[in-house]
Parts: sequence; structure tokens; C-alpha cells
Amino acid sequence: MTSVDRADPIVEQFELSQSDFDAFADLSGDANPIHIDPDFAADTVFGATVSHGMLLFSRLRGALERHYPGCRLIGQELVFRHPAYADSPLRLVLTPRAVPPGEPLLTLGAEIIRDDGQPCLEGDCRLVRQRLASPVQTGEEVRS
Repeated sequence: MTSVDRADPIVEQFELSQSDFDAFADLSGDANPIHIDPDFAADTVFGATVSHGMLLFSRLRGALERHYPGCRLIGQELVFRHPAYADSPLRLVLTPRAVPPGEPLLTLGAEIIRDDGQPCLEGDCRLVRQRLASPVQTGEEVRS
């Protein structure tokens, strides 16, 4: 059974480091001190630096690619409920909402959950199964 056809959740454990926050800030241009300045963040309601929401989504997007190859993300509805802190365990969970065999559309529940059970990210992702690309679409040489 491929990931596309599975009904059980996919779970990945991971942590993000302060250097991940810093690298994402450099890449995205979002240098808000709540993400990159531990001294500043210590005096906020969060008490420490917190992940960019889009860094969490990027981790989710990578999991979709790994576990649902040949599918294309066509939409997502996500909410960022609680902060994710540097060097804290996180659990990413993808749960198929419905997997009708042979149907092109898939809906997955998506969560990133802290070690204390609080969700950092919650929502749904919609994927469509793609047909295999022809050699012309992929730029491969066609031989007769």
C-alpha cells in the first residue's frame, strides 16, 4: 500500500533549532526579533524565541512530498494555535480524512504538536494525484 492509499496517520518527530529560525529569517526576510533575538524574546509573553509559522508549514510541506509522492498540494487551511520553541520536541501528524481508492483528490488533517500536547499548527491539506508526466513534459529524450 502506498502512502497515497493508506488510512492510518503518518507521524514524524523533529526539533527546530535557533539556527533553523535564524536561517529561515535570512531566507524569508522576516527578521522579527521574536524569532531571532533570545534576549528580546525573553521579555515577551512567550519567554523565548518562537518559530516562524511558515517554517512550520515548510516542514509540513516537506512531509507531504516525502509521504505522498506524485501528488500536488492544491490548497491548505491552517491555523497556528501555540508557539513552537527552539530545541523542543515536535510531532508532525498527517491523518487522511478520506481516501477513496482511485479518486484524484485527497484531504489530510495536518498537525504539528508540542511535547506538552499543545498544537502549534492545525488544519487540512488538499492534494490531487497527478498522472505520470510524459517524456515531453519532463524534458527527457524521446527515442523511437
